[in-house]
Amino acid sequence: MSRLRLVRGRGGQPEPLFMEEPPLLTDPRVERLRTLILDSFRVRENQDPVYVDVANHLARVGAPQHLIVFGRRGSGKSSLLVHHHRQALKLQKPLSVYITADVVKTLPYPDLLIRLLLEVGNAIVTKRRSLGAILRRRSMHSLRSELSGLRQLLDQAAQQDVTDAQTRANTSRETANLHAGGQGLGGSLGAEEASATISQRTARFRQQKLEHIDRHLIDFRDAFVEAIATTGHNQATVLVDDFYLIEPALQPDVIDYLHRLLRGTSLYLKIGTVRHRTVLGRQNGRLIGVELYQDVEELDLDQTFENVTRTQDYLRRMLDTLAVKVDLTDVSAWIFNPDGLLSLTLASGGVPRDFLTIFVEAIEIAVNSGQTRWLTPSVIYKAGDRVSYRTKLSNLRDDVGDEARRLEAVYQDLLTYCLVEKRKTAFLIAQDEVTRFANEHELIKQLMDFKLIHVIEADTSAASGRPGRYEAYTLDFSLFMEPRLRGIEVIEFWRLDAQRRRRGLREAPVYPLSRAVAAEISAPTESTEQLVQSIERQIGVEPAAE
Repeated sequence: MSRLRLVRGRGGQPEPLFMEEPPLLTDPRVERLRTLILDSFRVRENQDPVYVDVANHLARVGAPQHLIVFGRRGSGKSSLLVHHHRQALKLQKPLSVYITADVVKTLPYPDLLIRLLLEVGNAIVTKRRSLGAILRRRSMHSLRSELSGLRQLLDQAAQQDVTDAQTRANTSRETANLHAGGQGLGGSLGAEEASATISQRTARFRQQKLEHIDRHLIDFRDAFVEAIATTGHNQATVLVDDFYLIEPALQPDVIDYLHRLLRGTSLYLKIGTVRHRTVLGRQNGRLIGVELYQDVEELDLDQTFENVTRTQDYLRRMLDTLAVKVDLTDVSAWIFNPDGLLSLTLASGGVPRDFLTIFVEAIEIAVNSGQTRWLTPSVIYKAGDRVSYRTKLSNLRDDVGDEARRLEAVYQDLLTYCLVEKRKTAFLIAQDEVTRFANEHELIKQLMDFKLIHVIEADTSAASGRPGRYEAYTLDFSLFMEPRLRGIEVIEFWRLDAQRRRRGLREAPVYPLSRAVAAEISAPTESTEQLVQSIERQIGVEPAAE
C-alpha cells in the first residue's frame, strides 16, 4: 500500500493538491511527540498538565452547576480537573480550590470531612487579590475564626485517640495482673467492661463532633461566601478529585454535607470519581447524599466499545491534536497501517491514557526492530504489555484494599469460564439475573471500571434460541492477543455480519452470576497472575502474526 498522501499547496493562493511522502517513525518530530505524551502523564496540582479538550469538557467543568465527573482510571479526570484549576489560577477566575481525596482517605469519619472543610477554607484564605491588607484581614475574620474551631475539633480527635490508647494499655496490664493473681474470670470481665466503656466514649465523642459540624454548617457557609466576595470573585469551584478512594460506606455522608454546605451559593462542587466505586446516596428514612440530575449533573468521560467507531474517532482526534503541538499534521492518517488505529483502540480498551501509553511504546518497539514505516497491529499488541492485566490488577489492589479479594475471585472464575471452558473472549450476562444477583453484578461492573473487562452492549439478544435480553462484555485484549492463545475464538465484535449485527457476539456464552456467588465464597488458591500463566501453559501460545 502506498504511503503517499494528498496535501494542499502552501502558497497564499489556493493551489492544487500534490503528492507528499509522509514522515517516518524516525522523524525528530515523532520523538518530540513521544516526549510530549510522556509529559502529559505527569498530573500534579502545582503544574498545568498537557491537556487537549476534544469534547468541550472544560466548559462543563466551568459551568455554574454541581457536577460529578465519572471516568475509569486513565480516562483523563485528573488532567481535566487540574487543568481547569491551573487555568483558573492563571486567569484569576473563577476562584478554584483543588483537593484530592487521597490525602484524607485514611482518616475516620467525621475527621476526613473536617479536613476537607479546612482545605477549602485554607485555600480561600490564602488567595491574594489587589485589595487593602486591613480590609482583607477584617473580611476574613469570620472564616479564620471558623477554621480555628475546626482545627481544635480535629486536634481533639487526636488527643482522644491517645487517651483511648493509654486506657487500653492500662486495661491490658490490669487484666494481666488479675490473671496472675488467680482472678482470671473476674479479670476478663473487667477487661470487657473497660473495652465497652472505651467504645461507648469514642462513639459518643464522634457523635459530638458530628453534631458540632452540623450545627455550624450555616456558619461555615456564610463564612465561605463572605470571604470569597472579598477576593473579588463572584464564583468559585471546589474540585474534589479521586473521590472513590474514600470508604464507600462514608461517601454518601461526605457528599451530602458538602452539597448542603454549597447549595444555593456561588460555590460549585465538582467531584472526580470512578462510577462503580462510588455511592452517591443511601436511604435512611430520608436520602443521605445526592441524586444525579436532581442535585448534581453528570459528565461521563468513558469511551467504550458500545460504539467502537465513535471511540476510535475520539482517540484519533486526541492524538492528532497533541501532534499539532509538535508540527505534525494528520498524524493518525499516516503513522498506522490500515488496521493499526483500530488495533490500538482495541488494545487500549478505549482508555485515553492507555491509548497514548501503548502508542509511545509501540513507536519504540517498531524503531528498535527496524520497522520505521508505520505501526502495525503486531507491534501495537506487543506494546500493550505496558498496560497489561498485571498493571490493572495492581491498580485494583491499591485502590480497593481488602475488598480486592472478592473482585479477583470473580475475575479468576471469568477467566476460567471464558478461556478454558468456552474458549471464547466474550461473554453475556442475562438481564433477568441482574436483580437477583445485584451484588455480583456490581462486581462485574467494578471489573469493568478497572479495565479488566469491557462492555460491548448493554442490551442485546442471544442466538441459538436463547430467550431474554443480555449484557455483553469482552475480556481485556492484553489477555489473549500477545502472545496469542491457541484455540481461542476472538469475538470480533467490531465487525458486522450480513444482518448488521456484531459478529459472533450473540453466540457468546452466558456467564451465570450464580458462579460469581460461589467464586466469592471459595478463596482463590493462587494469584491471578499465576492462574493466567497456568492457562497459557494449558492452552499454549503462539506468536502474533504480522
